[in-house]
Amino acid sequence: MAVQLIPHVTLTPTEDGAVVLDERDGRYFQLNRTGLHILRSLLDGRTAEEIAADLSNLHPVTATQAQADVDRLHESLRTAGLVTG
Repeated sequence: MAVQLIPHVTLTPTEDGAVVLDERDGRYFQLNRTGLHILRSLLDGRTAEEIAADLSNLHPVTATQAQADVDRLHESLRTAGLVTG
């Protein structure tokens, strides 16, 4: 199943990343540039493994750490009720 934003959630890019707004209750979540890259990649249908490989090529981080970071952000977004999939 592909990752999608819940209908009541908006994603707004900012200078330093993005803000994800839950319009139901006004809660917002700030993402840095890496977090935005991960979320956009998930929304584009890329796998966590593909995204982790990108991150480990772009930043001084191991593929294992990058994979853990991708998984952690994805789970946080799901737990907060911002995405499905």
